[in-house]
Amino acid sequence: MKKNLKLLFLVLIIFSCKEKTIKLNNNISFDVQKNISYGDNSEQQLDFYFPQNNDSIKGIFVMIHGGGWKAGDKSNLTRFAFSMMEKFPDYAFANINYRLANNSSFILPNQTDDIDNALDFLVKKSVEMKVKPHFILLGNSAGAHLSMLYGYNTLFDDKHRTKVKAIVNIVGPADLSDPNFKNYSDYAFVEKHMIDLSKSTPTDLTNQDIPNPVYWINKNSPPTISFYGNNDYVIPLSQKKILDSALNKNKVINQSFEFSGGHLDWSNEKNAPFIINAISQFLKHTWKRRSN
Repeated sequence: MKKNLKLLFLVLIIFSCKEKTIKLNNNISFDVQKNISYGDNSEQQLDFYFPQNNDSIKGIFVMIHGGGWKAGDKSNLTRFAFSMMEKFPDYAFANINYRLANNSSFILPNQTDDIDNALDFLVKKSVEMKVKPHFILLGNSAGAHLSMLYGYNTLFDDKHRTKVKAIVNIVGPADLSDPNFKNYSDYAFVEKHMIDLSKSTPTDLTNQDIPNPVYWINKNSPPTISFYGNNDYVIPLSQKKILDSALNKNKVINQSFEFSGGHLDWSNEKNAPFIINAISQFLKHTWKRRSN
């Protein structure tokens, strides 16, 4: 706790002085560009953090916040991003906002399009920095659903899907048709606004298939590591079993873990270090293979 408060205090001092460098513990420094627009909508913004030594960058973590697809902000993941930077000083980080759904709009394909547009910006940035555009999508809750859907779904015309080398799924719904997920308090909104049910689909698909990450998993899907709470009343633990089964059936490299607590407890002082260490170990075994 003291370490986290010290880190946060240091970062706040640096930002208040309007510096463009974040100095973390262990002499780790990142340059930062805040609120970069990657589209015409005011919600299409990202924060980009990159090691001062560009030659050392192995890839880019793209962080996608939760909030039920209609709320939340990239700032919700800022503190976790700083902790990740300490563990991964040789990666760049992009913490993105995306267009939120409301009563007059749909979640899809707007939000997966926004991920694609953010990656398009980051690909161009990678060229400038002479870095390979290898992406790890890291999302929590709705952001984890979007990370999986972007990485798995082959129907959407996403330009940069094949550049996704791994997915970090933190309490994300992988199968929206799971009866246990229908107990979600805002399920009525999700059911009505996930995708435009009036639009036609290819003959072998339904509008219920398209938003479900597990439907799209195949042998070429990115390696995936997942984390679910054992007392989560928003995203049921049954989602872990469903996702594990689909990934294993298709022989996709994967790991999954349960942590103690509910939907928001993944980021607390006990669970966050465990999750970060698990991500590190997972990538050590998969990153080199997928980056070649």
